[in-house]
Amino acid sequence: MGEIAERYRRRAEAFERKVAAVRPEQWDNQSPCEKWTARDVVDHVVTMHGVMLTPVARKLEPADNPLTAFQEARAAVEEVLDDPVLALTETDTPTGPLTTEQHVDQVVSDDLVLHGWDLARATGQDETMDPDDVERLWASASAVPADVMEKFRTPGAFGEGIEVYGPEVVVPVEAPLQDRLLGLIGRQP
Repeated sequence: MGEIAERYRRRAEAFERKVAAVRPEQWDNQSPCEKWTARDVVDHVVTMHGVMLTPVARKLEPADNPLTAFQEARAAVEEVLDDPVLALTETDTPTGPLTTEQHVDQVVSDDLVLHGWDLARATGQDETMDPDDVERLWASASAVPADVMEKFRTPGAFGEGIEVYGPEVVVPVEAPLQDRLLGLIGRQP
């Protein structure tokens, strides 16, 4: 198993635990994403898994509940990451050509961490992110050039209804790195 597949599996396992811990009455709880409930967070993550599968001619079938939907999406992505031909298939992305595994790593794998925090916040779960993930995400997010960051913060820049980051939330420079990362991507830590 490669580094990207291993990272994805670890993050997917943590996200799945959060989804499984949501009580039925919590699915309509407001998330830190202004327009989303807890259910919407999981729906978004599942939808983005489907987007990653499209270039390799894979499709997700609708599921009857958020946990099943995520488990099926996870299994489909893991199957692609385990297939060297599919994992290394090049695809055009909004940021340029990437292999499927690179696209998964930069989009849905990172989303599992960030939206895992959203889901945890919405449902009263432990909000602590893996410190290695925080360092990795901070390094990539803080290195984004200003013009690209502006595009990330512009609703609809990557397609109708797609918002990558919200407006930056100012966080003290001495705050923990997780809080600074959350502020950078538009979350109130």
